[in-house]
Amino acid sequence: MGQTLSEPVREKHSANGHDERLMYASSAMQGWRISMEDAHTTLLQILDKKGYSFFGVYDGHGGQNVAKYSGVHLHDRIVKDSNFGKDIEKAIKNGFLGIDEDLRNDTLFQNDPSGCTAVTAVITPDDYIYVGNAGDSRAVLSVNGEAVAMSDDHKPLNKDESSRITKAGGFIEFGRVNGNLALSRAIGDFEFKQNNNLEAEAQIVTALPDVRREKIISDKTEFLVLACDGIWDCLTSQQVISFIRKNIKENKSLQKACEDLMDRCLAKDSELGGIGCDNMTVIIVAFLNGKTVQQWYNWMASRYGNLGPEYHAEDVKPQKQEDFQDMNDELEEDLEIPSTDEYTDTDLENQNQLTIDDVSRPERENSSDSLLDSPKSETPRSLSQHSSSAKSTSKKFDNSPSKLSVEDKDRTLSHSSYPGKKSLASRIAKWGQNVNMIIGFRALSRNNEGSFGNDGKNQTRKSNLCDKGFSDSKT
Repeated sequence: MGQTLSEPVREKHSANGHDERLMYASSAMQGWRISMEDAHTTLLQILDKKGYSFFGVYDGHGGQNVAKYSGVHLHDRIVKDSNFGKDIEKAIKNGFLGIDEDLRNDTLFQNDPSGCTAVTAVITPDDYIYVGNAGDSRAVLSVNGEAVAMSDDHKPLNKDESSRITKAGGFIEFGRVNGNLALSRAIGDFEFKQNNNLEAEAQIVTALPDVRREKIISDKTEFLVLACDGIWDCLTSQQVISFIRKNIKENKSLQKACEDLMDRCLAKDSELGGIGCDNMTVIIVAFLNGKTVQQWYNWMASRYGNLGPEYHAEDVKPQKQEDFQDMNDELEEDLEIPSTDEYTDTDLENQNQLTIDDVSRPERENSSDSLLDSPKSETPRSLSQHSSSAKSTSKKFDNSPSKLSVEDKDRTLSHSSYPGKKSLASRIAKWGQNVNMIIGFRALSRNNEGSFGNDGKNQTRKSNLCDKGFSDSKT
């Protein structure tokens, strides 16, 4: 998670614009973090390429330098690639890998530890959307009010990602690359790209993006959302789409929708295990499809509630929150935690005389009155899976860190291991290490009811999560 301020920086840097084809709005907010490490790009026309538009979000970690550089130069790299105009997918991939190589060879970045995710969209004159993604920022398309995935989050526990990591000599610990990085693809992060015998695509962490293409359909395709994980850790893709549509129904502009979305995700207290405490950046791109700006707003307002799953239609939660709850369940079951509020002297003697000082047993909190207060895990369907059904397909990946085993000998990923196979000391230590993460998840629900507030002190502090060994700037 990293360090947090005693009070969040709520100031937003917003912009908007439009031409005859597209309308966009963007907004960025520092939030609880001690610095702003995100960058973004909004270009209705890329350089001299008439009819081509570009939008990108870059979520930095370990510093802002790589994100800022990418925000200025990545679109140039893509447009100037020889394949641009005839094979845009290849141009995007070459652009991502090319800018990564540019950074590696730049003496100004030789000792820079920072990196960034990148999710970009190129919109072509023939109404195609090309999304390139490396990392865990995300692009989601609203089609008839339904969230359609335009990218996949690159996490270390994903099957293909974990395979590449281990083949390249890396390992996964607590769901992180080499116990450090919480995502598996990024620009920069050169400490994970040191194997000179491997191509750039095969390194422990790679900048190679996935690329998806979708056609803009005039009476169905509404808008595209690009955002960093500061948004997606708090709300699901469908919730974000429905939140924006609801704002439009209430006669709010796209810029106001961006700003309201960040306010909705901002935690009221920084002791939440990182959820709602990250930098936040959002871009919304609306497809006018021959309409004026006002006609598009009227068209969208008339569609609310008539098409697709709306604000109240789901009961889901983002994967990070799901992971916290799963980890809580599994660790409690494995450790047979006493039903009393804390360990007694007798309990400690029975547990090989290990000592845990006043560790409270987390309680499960199940329900909430509103959809956005109590979401479950969700992955939006791709457009190829789109059907007449109003509900989006859900897909749950078991990313619980508690299902990892790290062998001392070779520290490789094991999908079959379970914490119960470890020593009792190891299991209790792990539970103690993660208890603040669980408490943070519990606090998220109470946070929505206003039971937490900031301490009002003009100083920085580290969250409990950081103090327990989960801190690093690469989240």
